[in-house]
Amino acid sequence: MAIALDSFPGFAKETIPDSWFPRGQEVSTGTTLVAVEFDGGVVIGADSKTSMGTWVANRVTDKLTPVTDTIFCCRSGSAADTQAVTDVVKYKLSFAEVEQGRPATVRDAAMAFREICYEYRDSLMAGLIVAGYDEVNGGQVYRVPIGGMCVHQPMAIGGSGSTYLFGLMDTRYDPKMSRDSCIELVLQAVTQAIRRDGSSGGCCRMAIITKDGVERKLWLNNELPIVW
Repeated sequence: MAIALDSFPGFAKETIPDSWFPRGQEVSTGTTLVAVEFDGGVVIGADSKTSMGTWVANRVTDKLTPVTDTIFCCRSGSAADTQAVTDVVKYKLSFAEVEQGRPATVRDAAMAFREICYEYRDSLMAGLIVAGYDEVNGGQVYRVPIGGMCVHQPMAIGGSGSTYLFGLMDTRYDPKMSRDSCIELVLQAVTQAIRRDGSSGGCCRMAIITKDGVERKLWLNNELPIVW
């Protein structure tokens, strides 16, 4: 940015507010995360905007990070913190699966995230949703907010955009919803947050996790079901 400004005669960098320059600013996934359970699996969705202060660092980030083949982590907060924690949990679960001789459950993954987020609660800025499918309990969603609490919820929302979604999700979500109804609800929730939340934007990325595996979906910004 500074080099670009120096190329224009009479355009002094000193006259530009410091907040315009991302140097030294933390990369943040000011975010909308949505995860819901249905009979047979879970549907998770997120927007794709990553910012550095007032700058949009990436418009197409994938905030749905695989932890195992059928367990995902939805990340919000500091991009560096959430990526580091997820990498550590991947490492721990891979060892645990070898030691225990069985695939990790969603609860195992959630407890691993909780342990790290609680132990380093004064240093980390990480709000997570852990969701997936295992043969023991089926589809499950766990919420691990900043501070390291861990709670199982059939429906969870997170990130800055969740402020705009509490009423919608309380009204629309039903534990008996079908797979297609859950997909429609998650898409609508992410779309509404993108419209209203200044820190959410870009595309809607989604993953449907069942015993058959993971199905990924993507709606570009101009494909979102926005009704004016």
